[in-house]
Amino acid sequence: MKKYTKTHEWIDTETGKVGVSNYAQEQLGDIVYVELPAVGKEVKKGDRIVSLESVKAAGDVYAPVSGKIVAVNEKVNATPELINQDPEGEGWLVQIEISNPAELDELLTEDEYKASL
Repeated sequence: MKKYTKTHEWIDTETGKVGVSNYAQEQLGDIVYVELPAVGKEVKKGDRIVSLESVKAAGDVYAPVSGKIVAVNEKVNATPELINQDPEGEGWLVQIEISNPAELDELLTEDEYKASL
């Protein structure tokens, strides 16, 4: 199941994969550069974890939960447009080992997120 933040990130509650919502990638436009964090980095909920640059703007991606970065999607380094093509699938950014599962309860369901747009 996916949960969402008000800042347009999503997290798969089972795998810990994190990315940006379809709405966020539409706002950014064509993404041309991705700066991913190091695997093993400890993050707190709300920390900036990824920087995205598009032809019209730059944007930061924030950790929806606290934990450790256990994987990064190397495919988006080579092919940043994956984020535009499939932001909530193949265009995922990082995978977090969740250290405080209770933080997931503070996030929005898909319906709540869509209603907030």
